[in-house]
Amino acid sequence: MASQTPPGEEIQKLLKTIPDNPGVYQYFDSEGKILYVGKAKNLKKRVLSYFVKTPDRAKTAMLVRRIADIKYIIVDTELDALLLENNLIKKYQPRYNIALKDDKTYPWICIKNERFPRIFPTRKMVKDGSRYFGPYANVKMMHALLDLIHKLFPTRNCNLKLTEENIRNRKFRVCLEFHIGNCRGPCEGLQTEEEYNRSVEQIEEIIRGNFGTVLKFLRQLMQEHAGKLEFEKAQQIKQRVESLENYQSKSTVVSPTISNVDVYTIATDEEAAFVNFFKVMNGAIVLGHTIEMKKRIEESKEELLQLAIAEFRQRFQSDAKEMIVQFLPGIEIPGVEFTVPLRGDKKKLLELSERNGEYYRKERERQQSLIDPERHTKRILATMQKDLRLSEEPRHIECFDNSNIQGAFPVAAMTVFKNAKPSKKDYRHFNIKTVEGPDDFASMEEVIFRRYKRMLEENQEVPQLIVIDGGKGQLSAALSSLEKLGLRGKIGIIGIAKRLEEIYYPGDSTPMYLDKKSETLRIIQQIRDEAHRFGITHHRKRREKGTIKTELTEIQGISQVSAQSLLRVFKSVKKIRESSEEAIAEVVGKAKARLVYAHFHLPIPEKES
Repeated sequence: MASQTPPGEEIQKLLKTIPDNPGVYQYFDSEGKILYVGKAKNLKKRVLSYFVKTPDRAKTAMLVRRIADIKYIIVDTELDALLLENNLIKKYQPRYNIALKDDKTYPWICIKNERFPRIFPTRKMVKDGSRYFGPYANVKMMHALLDLIHKLFPTRNCNLKLTEENIRNRKFRVCLEFHIGNCRGPCEGLQTEEEYNRSVEQIEEIIRGNFGTVLKFLRQLMQEHAGKLEFEKAQQIKQRVESLENYQSKSTVVSPTISNVDVYTIATDEEAAFVNFFKVMNGAIVLGHTIEMKKRIEESKEELLQLAIAEFRQRFQSDAKEMIVQFLPGIEIPGVEFTVPLRGDKKKLLELSERNGEYYRKERERQQSLIDPERHTKRILATMQKDLRLSEEPRHIECFDNSNIQGAFPVAAMTVFKNAKPSKKDYRHFNIKTVEGPDDFASMEEVIFRRYKRMLEENQEVPQLIVIDGGKGQLSAALSSLEKLGLRGKIGIIGIAKRLEEIYYPGDSTPMYLDKKSETLRIIQQIRDEAHRFGITHHRKRREKGTIKTELTEIQGISQVSAQSLLRVFKSVKKIRESSEEAIAEVVGKAKARLVYAHFHLPIPEKES
């Protein structure tokens, strides 16, 4: 890599003063506007790397050219740097940083800091000592949880100031909530603070997903009431146990051996990354959420995942000691173990998270294609250009497939995609004219020559990409024709072999394998399958036409249409031969029926000598 233009004098001075500590660095432009926030284990090495060598990515090079000032903040650990970086990005939203496309305000469950705490949902956090749990991306799930909590442990929902003095002086009276069983009447001293707080402790365990602890407590309480012959109270607690068990059974259970684990998976395309997060408690997924992260300077998957982990741990106040991931994110978090499972329940959990992230990505693509189809198309074409190493976007693609049965009725089909979508009006069939016998290579050579010779003669615009259904042999045959026409090297051309979906390039015997989930492979498979279907349909018609010609159309007065009508009803020539004249007449009329019946049943008159 060649050295780039040396940084300005002011920047050179700043670079000499940057320490080797972990921390966060900030780049500013000449107007003092923040351009980029980054973190590093070693600030000096990381910042210098931007200026010592020319960045191999265009957007990064553009960023470096605009840097006029550098500021940094030293922290104790790499984790502190990651969390600080995430907070600064959200605060300043620098132009060249990843953008989190998730601006919803999700609700929390609040346990209010007061005597006889209220439990209620809120979207606003107040720093008054209250405890907040969440946020809940699935609002329905949060309300279902609150309904269960209030059913199991009736708590007050009023905002009365329940001080000892007010209760002692009987300042308040129980309301309708008490009479319908939704509250135990602490306002009149009918429920002690100790008993109420014990219920709040159990509520907190349920919110955290620790159902086992609460079930154990309730069963123990049920046994105590039963031992005291308080069967009505024991029955009420039994109903609570059943309600909690029923709610727990509706959770997505993964494995009873997995507890207090976070799961992260990432799916990416050219413009964005989609990170799915699962919170697993006591073998069940208690929280799931996906965020979109807009790329700015071609960030790596590791960099994207690091920021997502920081975001989720802060947002959902996670204290999990284990994180299940697809790959190691390249950061150490004290007291946290990263697991990349290869098999078992954790692997299944990882795959479930991957499916959720991929579903979210595809749904966003679908929405984007409806809102801005041109941008969606451009993104797909840019992806294909990169994946297939093409010199330009493949806005016009043509695919060829041969079809024959033991050399009989050889045909070829060409399908066309324009802007990544089928252009059916441009599909073409070819009847092979110069090749005898089952020779796919020669047939491909003929079709490619005929197609592009005609395009050159008519001054038509040739495609950016040709796809050949087949491996090295078919690709070589197609190249031979392009060579004769002077088009080799001017049109991108690849072959796709069916067995392993490997991609072949001219002059390269080693195939390329695309990601099975990639959009590029999906579009190539789609145009190839279209060519195969289109070719088979044409081949079947030719075969049927050829069969009719040799069997029925030899009868003078019987057209191809009449022959097809007869075959459609009787299915074969043999059955037509065995049918009565009346049955044949029902299909083609009496006059033609007489000709057909006479052909099969009357003796052929001898010629006069």
